[in-house]
Amino acid sequence: MMIQTYSAYTDEDFAVWKLLYSRQMEILPKLAAKEYLDALERVNFTADRIPHFNEVNKLLGETTGWKIDVVPHIIPVEEFFPKLERKTFGATTWLRKMSELDYLEEPDMFHDVFGHVPLLSNTTFCAFFHGLSKIAMKHLDNPEILEKLGRMYWFTIEFGLIRESGDLKIYGAGIMSSHGETKYSVSNEPTHLPFDVKTILNKTYNNMIIQDTYFVIDSFEQLFDSLGEIERQVDTSD
Repeated sequence: MMIQTYSAYTDEDFAVWKLLYSRQMEILPKLAAKEYLDALERVNFTADRIPHFNEVNKLLGETTGWKIDVVPHIIPVEEFFPKLERKTFGATTWLRKMSELDYLEEPDMFHDVFGHVPLLSNTTFCAFFHGLSKIAMKHLDNPEILEKLGRMYWFTIEFGLIRESGDLKIYGAGIMSSHGETKYSVSNEPTHLPFDVKTILNKTYNNMIIQDTYFVIDSFEQLFDSLGEIERQVDTSD
């Protein structure tokens, strides 16, 4: 079992966390979903301190029952969805170097923790997250269905947008942790489409580029309410 060795973090690690956190918080108060900003307060993240997983897990346990678990890197879907089904989110503990602030071949701790973890304290968001994993657990032996569910994960949990009082706001972790994609995602440059289960399940994506299409929900309740349709759609394609 891997653990977060907090004493191993270097001065550079703390400096990287502080820089990434501070520059995102210069723009996110106007661009991030209210649910995310509220959640960020709940988990007590700050620029001056790398989050301690034990402390975060205590907070999550008191709110939604979720926890974070240390993983070395991106894990395969046959491990990923079972973790989610157990209300466990796998997060890395390594941070990018100061020389690679804006490009990584795979997600680091800033993406995993700053991007994903705050909303693990939101009950409705977690209900969708957990529901999606329960659907996946029924199809672990079907790569085509897992790929479709991966697209749903990608276009919501990773790169989802929400409309608040007529304005586009960010809730997806992949955008939340990317300085370059934050402003771009809600600008007039990319395509914004209304959330639609069938469209998303059949839309491919490229994880090596900034996205050109984002799907917009009206609320986290809409996400949760879509689970029935997601299950019907993947069952039909089975």
